[in-house]
Amino acid sequence: MRGGAGIEERGRESSRPPRVALLGSRGIPARYGGYETLFAELAPRLVARGFDVTVYARKHYVRRPVRRYRGARIVVLPTLATKHLDTPVHTLLSCLHAASERFDAALVVNSANALFLPLLGAAGVPSVLNVDGIERRRAKWGAFGRAVYALSERLACLLPDALVTDAEVIREHYERRYGAPSTVVTYGVDRGPARGRRTLTRLGLEPGRYLLYVSRFEPENNPHRVAEAYRRVPGELPLVLVGTAPYASAFIDSFTRGADPRVRFPGAIYGRGYRQLLEHCAAYVHATEVGGTHPALVEAMGHGACCIVHDTPENREVAGAAALYFRAEEPASLAAAIGRVLADPPLARRLGEAAAARARARFDWEAVADRYAELLARVAGLGPLPASRREPPAVG
Repeated sequence: MRGGAGIEERGRESSRPPRVALLGSRGIPARYGGYETLFAELAPRLVARGFDVTVYARKHYVRRPVRRYRGARIVVLPTLATKHLDTPVHTLLSCLHAASERFDAALVVNSANALFLPLLGAAGVPSVLNVDGIERRRAKWGAFGRAVYALSERLACLLPDALVTDAEVIREHYERRYGAPSTVVTYGVDRGPARGRRTLTRLGLEPGRYLLYVSRFEPENNPHRVAEAYRRVPGELPLVLVGTAPYASAFIDSFTRGADPRVRFPGAIYGRGYRQLLEHCAAYVHATEVGGTHPALVEAMGHGACCIVHDTPENREVAGAAALYFRAEEPASLAAAIGRVLADPPLARRLGEAAAARARARFDWEAVADRYAELLARVAGLGPLPASRREPPAVG
C-alpha cells in the first residue's frame, strides 16, 4: 500500500473543515445492504466530528432528489443498472467527480472498486478502502466475476493508502495470503427503541409469535435453504423472510413459488419497521456464508433477538457463545435449532440477553466513527483531530 507518503501535510491551521468523499455504495438513506447502512450511520457521525462529508449515490437507487442527508452532501450520478456494470460504472464516474473536487480523503467500499483508486491518487486524493468479505467466493458470480474479484483483492493490497477489513478472519486472510496489513473496523448497531408495532400489524404478526430472516436474496445468503428447512418445523408460527435482490428474479422465483404457506415474503423493510421486526421476533435466523461482520446479525443481536446462526468462522467471531449454530447445507440442523428455542422460551430469552450484551460491548457506531475519522485524518496528513462526541444530525 502507498501509505501516506507524498501527501502534503495540511495541518489544522486552516479554518476549512476536512472534506471527505464516501463512495462505492448505492447511496443513502440506506435501502439495500451493509455498505449503505455503513454510510448512513457513518456520514452524520463524521459531520459531528468536524468533517465536510459528500456521499455518492446511484441515480436509479435514489427515489427522489436528495441533496443533503443528516448534514452530508449527496451527489447523485448515473450508472448502467445491470448486474455486472452497476457498481464499476458508478464508481468510475464517482472517482472522476471526486478527483475534480480534490477532497482531502476518500473512503471507498467494495474490493472490486480498487481498480479505480489511481484516479483519486492522480488527483492527490488519498484513499481508505473497505474490502468487506472475500467477494470472489459469492455464488452469484460466474468465472469472470470471480476473476475480477481475485484481481481486486491483489490491487486492494497495493493501491489504497489504508486497507480496512471488518472482521479478524478477513484481516488474517489478507495478511496470510498477500502479506497485507489492515485495520479491523466492524459495524455498529442502532439500539434505539423500535417505537410501536405498526409493521407487525401491517404484516398480521403477533409479538413473539414469528421467526425472522433478513438478508439480500442471494445464493450465498441461503434464503432458499432457510425456506426449505422450515418445512421440517411443526406448528403454525410464520417465518418472515425479509429481503430482495436486483438481477436475481430467477433465483428468487425458485424458492418463493410453492413455498410453505407459513413462509412470508414482505420484500425489503428498512428503518423503524425493520427494528420493530427485530425487537419482537421469537428468533432470528442468520444464514450468510460469505463475508465478514454482517450488519444484519449485529443489528439482531443489538435488539436482543435470540439468534440462530449458520456456523462459519466469521459468524462465530461476531456472535460467539450468544447464539445457536446450524449448517445451512443441512436442513435438519436448522429445523432442530428452531425447534429447540421454540420449545424452551427461557433458553431463547437467555440467548437474546447474551446477544444484546455482546453487541453493547463490541459493536458501537460511535467507536466505528472514531476509527474511520482517525484513518481519514491520518491518510490526509491532518494529524490528530479534536475529540467530538456530539450527537449526529437528526434525520430530516
